[in-house]
Amino acid sequence: MNDHKSVKEERKVALVVGANGVIGRNLIDYLLTLPEWEVIGVSRRGGEDRERVRYIAADLLDPEDARRRLGALPEVTHLFYAAYQDRPTWAELVAPNLAMLVNSVEAVEAGSPGLRHVSLMQGYKVYGAHLGPFKTPAKESDAGHMPPEFNVDQQQFLEKRQQGKAWTWSAIRPSVVAGFALGNPMNLAMVIAVYASISKELGIPLRFPGKPGAYHTLMEVTDAGLLAKATVWAATDPRCANQAFNINNGDLFRWNEMWPKIAAYFGMETAPPLQMSLDVVMADKEPLWNDMVQKHGLAPHSYQEVSSWGFGDFVFSWDYDFFADGTKARRFGFHEYVDTEEMFMNIFDDLRRRKVIP
Repeated sequence: MNDHKSVKEERKVALVVGANGVIGRNLIDYLLTLPEWEVIGVSRRGGEDRERVRYIAADLLDPEDARRRLGALPEVTHLFYAAYQDRPTWAELVAPNLAMLVNSVEAVEAGSPGLRHVSLMQGYKVYGAHLGPFKTPAKESDAGHMPPEFNVDQQQFLEKRQQGKAWTWSAIRPSVVAGFALGNPMNLAMVIAVYASISKELGIPLRFPGKPGAYHTLMEVTDAGLLAKATVWAATDPRCANQAFNINNGDLFRWNEMWPKIAAYFGMETAPPLQMSLDVVMADKEPLWNDMVQKHGLAPHSYQEVSSWGFGDFVFSWDYDFFADGTKARRFGFHEYVDTEEMFMNIFDDLRRRKVIP
């Protein structure tokens, strides 16, 4: 009898909001390796059900739709929030991204009496990293900065909402996330792989396209698989209740050392960096990409699905150090790390296996 009860108590149901993004997709893949979890994925597009994971399509900007879709899931124990909607300005990002979180939490809270934890995916925007040179290494205890910043608004909402409740929250702060996902606006590894593949097809060397200073600054990234492990750890370890954690690979690099290694992977030469907007210079490359899909027998992904040039321009414009202190997570018990050079090569291998790039 007691055995049965303990098994029942262990059963966890994750509601992953933003299930098709690079973070959500890799989180679901990791949860499915853990036998005690069932997964419900939420996105605007829905998804294909498989064993232990089913998908729901929902418009989280519509409180009614959120209530109808997410409020009818009494089994949910953990809400993992990794949704994001892009807007042209920092100020315009606040309203939709706060509304989606509020609508999700209110719906799940009302419909899921066994809710134990809400996990919020953030990033270094909390530290003002997107605005210009910021204090590095950034720490979770650093002072806030002048708004607007939706990550901060989201966390303040959770902190207020959680008071007196049975559930707890955690805020996870990765650096730039790298992993596999298509049609995702924030995927650095895909930007590099497609840029390299097109450069190679044109018979030109692989040039770093960012600001001159960005080639030499200290950088770090976060592997999507590592991020998934850390997110589940923080959501299930009682010590992490109501805490924020920086999560990064644990090593630092400079593009001036990484770039030639990436070129070598693709069998290419490098040439001196040349600052250019990928958004501009890659805008006319769709016909070339379609020819490459035919010529190399690639999977039939549209140019839109494999492009996130604006994000590449953003990351390659950081001519200031970009890293945070990851020791708080280690002090609280998370000890995993990833070698960044190996991570890039593994993702490129994966993209080749999936026939996304030649």
